[in-house]
Amino acid sequence: MITVNNLSKTYGANTVLNIKSLEIPKGQSFGLVGNNGAGKTTLFSLLLDLIQPSTGHIISNDVQVDQSEAWKPFTSAFIDETFLIGYLTPEEYFYFIGELRGRNKADVDALLSEFEDFFHGEILGQKKYLRDLSKGNQKKAGIVASFIGNPEVVILDEPFANLDPTTQIRLKGIIKELAEKEEVTVLVSSHDLIHVTEVCERIVVLNKGEIVKDIETSTETLKELETFFGG
Repeated sequence: MITVNNLSKTYGANTVLNIKSLEIPKGQSFGLVGNNGAGKTTLFSLLLDLIQPSTGHIISNDVQVDQSEAWKPFTSAFIDETFLIGYLTPEEYFYFIGELRGRNKADVDALLSEFEDFFHGEILGQKKYLRDLSKGNQKKAGIVASFIGNPEVVILDEPFANLDPTTQIRLKGIIKELAEKEEVTVLVSSHDLIHVTEVCERIVVLNKGEIVKDIETSTETLKELETFFGG
């Protein structure tokens, strides 16, 4: 599904990402962990063609992402609040994303109804612009918007940050349910080792832009990661 070949990103003399090879098969729930500056967001930004690679390329479903936009119809993401349109209400934003993905209002409303517990009465019907919502509620809106249109690839960068414990638990359930759909490839980055080991079947550890561990998740994975990051 996703293939990374000789990928690097360099700013001046500083190489922030250097991945020789990485394969993420279709339907896998893939976790990416690492300390600040490890290259997690850089990798996701390259996957979404937000920045250009210095060398190498990424192939997603037979499409080279920096050469063609044919990956966009089957790919969705929420990286941070810059993905939102602050002067829209959540409803306006959801319908806008729906239009981009060929969904009418009824389709969008049907999807939103599945996330009432996740929204917890704080998103819809509030007559607030997205820019006026809390960071946590902005994140909830962005995450749910990424599910509109039945994407085959969903990329979530630090989805658990700024969420209260109840919402984190609900989100874990949502990601697990999404990952159980064999046709959906889910990529999640997180600083929270517990959450990522609970929702991902495979975890890659980045350190200074390079892959240092590639683990199939098991009952020992959390201990292994804690040992690694604990020094």
